[in-house]
Amino acid sequence: MTVPSLSSSSYSTYAARAIAARPELADRLAEWAEAPVTREWIEGRFGELVNEAQASGASIDEALLRRLLRRLRTDVFCTVMERDLRGRADVAEVTGAMTDLAEVSIRKALEVLSADLEALFGEPRGPEGERLVLGVVGMGKLGGRELNVSSDIDLIFVYEDDGETAGGTRTPITTQEFFSRLGRRLIGALAEPTADGYVFRVDMRLRPNGDAGPLVCSLGMLEEYFYVQGREWERYAWIKGRLVSEGESEAAKRLARQLDALVKPFVYRRYLDFGVISAIRALHRQIGEEARRRASMRPEKADDIKLGRGGIREIEFSAQVFQLIRGGQDAGFRIRPTLQVLRYAAARGLVTPAVCATLGEAYTFLRTLEHRLQYRHDGQTHAMPVDGEERARLAASLGFADYAALVAKLDGYREFVETQFDQIFADKARGIGDAPDEGAAAGIWGSALEDDAASEALAARLTEQGFGERAGELLARLTAVRRSTRYLGLPERSRERFDMIARRALDAAARLEPAMSRAPTLTRLFDLLETVSRRSAYLALLDEYPAALERVMGVLAASRWAAGYLTRHPQLLDELLDDEAIASPFDWGAFRASLRARLAAADGVEQQMDLLRHAHQAEVFRILLIDLAGKLTVEQVSDRLSELADSVLDVTMEAVWRHLPKRHRAVPRFSIIAYGKLGGKELGYASDLDLIFLYDDPDEAAAEVYATFARRLITWLTTSTGAGTLFDVDLRLRPNGESGLLITDLDAFRRYQLREGDAANAAWVWEHQALTRARFCAGDAEIGAQFEAIRKQVLTTPREAAPLAAEIVAMRERVAAGHPNRTELFDLKHDRGGMVDIEFVVQYWVLLHAARHPELVLNTGNIALLREVSHFGLMSAEEAETVGGAYRTYRKLQHRLRLDGMEIARVAPESIGAERGAVLRLWRRVFG
Repeated sequence: MTVPSLSSSSYSTYAARAIAARPELADRLAEWAEAPVTREWIEGRFGELVNEAQASGASIDEALLRRLLRRLRTDVFCTVMERDLRGRADVAEVTGAMTDLAEVSIRKALEVLSADLEALFGEPRGPEGERLVLGVVGMGKLGGRELNVSSDIDLIFVYEDDGETAGGTRTPITTQEFFSRLGRRLIGALAEPTADGYVFRVDMRLRPNGDAGPLVCSLGMLEEYFYVQGREWERYAWIKGRLVSEGESEAAKRLARQLDALVKPFVYRRYLDFGVISAIRALHRQIGEEARRRASMRPEKADDIKLGRGGIREIEFSAQVFQLIRGGQDAGFRIRPTLQVLRYAAARGLVTPAVCATLGEAYTFLRTLEHRLQYRHDGQTHAMPVDGEERARLAASLGFADYAALVAKLDGYREFVETQFDQIFADKARGIGDAPDEGAAAGIWGSALEDDAASEALAARLTEQGFGERAGELLARLTAVRRSTRYLGLPERSRERFDMIARRALDAAARLEPAMSRAPTLTRLFDLLETVSRRSAYLALLDEYPAALERVMGVLAASRWAAGYLTRHPQLLDELLDDEAIASPFDWGAFRASLRARLAAADGVEQQMDLLRHAHQAEVFRILLIDLAGKLTVEQVSDRLSELADSVLDVTMEAVWRHLPKRHRAVPRFSIIAYGKLGGKELGYASDLDLIFLYDDPDEAAAEVYATFARRLITWLTTSTGAGTLFDVDLRLRPNGESGLLITDLDAFRRYQLREGDAANAAWVWEHQALTRARFCAGDAEIGAQFEAIRKQVLTTPREAAPLAAEIVAMRERVAAGHPNRTELFDLKHDRGGMVDIEFVVQYWVLLHAARHPELVLNTGNIALLREVSHFGLMSAEEAETVGGAYRTYRKLQHRLRLDGMEIARVAPESIGAERGAVLRLWRRVFG
């Protein structure tokens, strides 16, 4: 499509009339159209108009203000049109110029009108005598900097606090009365038609309580309205809301900060918000019905490129649903222009780059067409013309051979937009209002559960549907939920969704295999539903996306631990929709970078702590989903969980340090050392972290600063917030245990480990055992390298076999005594012949032989170290594989039992007889 070069006067009747009234305008337009229309140019042009008026002896009063603003509007409108029609301006320049015109007009008007009112009543003052200003909030396309050329502007007037004016030539009045007068005069200055026309039509209906509400409202009133009466469509509207009157005064900046703090939590929920989908759908249906009603009354309005299917509004909705659902957790979505939102959604993998590009093309085409329609007569229209001559003129202005070619292009874009809109709202999965197909089991959830007389029949039906011996137990659970105050107290829409999910779940559970998993899975689901029922967004997600419910059922069926984790952290439900995230490789560098960016955009410590927890939970759940799909070995699960912990610890350290009030350097000389399961990269889903903290800093205040830092760090890691806890931390392995300092100077750690100086304050053999599974995991890499050097020096110290063996055996006996097993089952970890026996043998060999074989110092895990010692003749390769295989089997069984909710992993002794026998034989051979 090649856009022809047209003049504004030849295409627009409005421009032709303006030039006829001011003949000099034609030459000025040709001059002005040579350069883009910028905010600086608009402000400069208004200054020229003021100077011209003052040169003729006029003073700037309200009447002159109106005349100058209307002249400015004509100049900007015609210049933008001239550039657009000549192919020199793109859509962004046109909408940006009209937005700048609106903002400049509002600010210039406020300057004049405020000064006029203050001369009468004095400055408006708050309770503490502080200066107050009127805040003009631009909504809709003004807020998004996307005004069309003949748009009205949606405004809301706010002020900071109630008070009184300081008094002028008249009696003081309340701040509400002052700002109400100012608001009414501002509307008149912009919207009232005069001989010079108008500047912008003004719509105030988006204010609290609409036309029935006061013209201006305090921030306190606005906050109360948001939390008592605010509706979903108002959240949608406030996405684009921004102060367009903000100046450089302290009062204006203070108002802006307070308004932002008030609006943000109303619009953007901390959890993923799927409940808003139906609200936006309902709003869209209302707009569609209104468009059809108008069309039935005026058929010529039927073809509306804004409100019709596939029109501008559907592209805007497609973008804003991402903002409402995800903006609470991802600050990157808190932007206003439609195309920027779509591009960010594409960057986050929520729409494909190709779809984003085509939606962008469609939006640009539709906005260009919108402007062509409005240039013609300066009318606020979005309807395609019905007159043949008008159609031909419109097509030619856009470079089409005829109107049919234009319509073909338009219809192609509208069909694409309509399809994408439906896909984004998942209407193809289930039409609005459609009932799902229900199996026989689904019918069990209903009013019969409230009737005691129906219990026997319902139990029989559950038995028929394959719930077996647990049918009675399941029926009791369903009945309890159905009659609970929690369920009965749900809003009607939430209860409808709960019912829909319950029926689908009953039907899905009846088909699960093995049959013994059906009742437990369903019970776990109702535990989850009861937990999330008060948050309509989660019910909406499971209702709107049947695929999410199907995956939830799969997770609940596979693992009791996973069921509990999901119930504790229901925001993870969103992860079930993200196929790309589940399939994508782990990139911990990108994870840390993304988490740092999100923390930087967060509002304060509390939200940062929640973000860390949400990010960790999402990655744990992603690992879990891949694990349950059978795509990870138990070793790979531990590796991923350990890498995740390292990354979270590293980012948390940085965040805590930035908040430390007495930090004496930009980057702390501080490191975290991992022991135990994290140290050996054998972390499980619910493992705690064995940590110690080292620092190396000559500053005289270092010890005090780092002690405070460590306490803050532990608080960030272990405190339970609304998002849960991050980690359980065990610090008992630090030098001198629980009686020792929270942090340890690197040099003191070296002396302690190498038994330098006071022997009473030196490491025991069991601490050297622990050191075999220790590693640097976060913080200062140089300290980490020095720790590794100390560790190597300790582990390669020559030792005598007999005393070392006696120490190891004695420690093994103490561990066994501390974990008695009074059952007939075999404790995979602590019973003799179990995992601890293998670990102690490996640790004994490392401590005894690393001086001659430094390869043993490498923290590669027990199975790899068993292979390593076989190279030195301490065991045969066959025995290494047998014992290593036993350790792998134990870990797999332990992993499976932990996922099934068992805190202590025990199995029937006969199921691991061969493995246990091999380990016991090795122990007897090594220790006698």
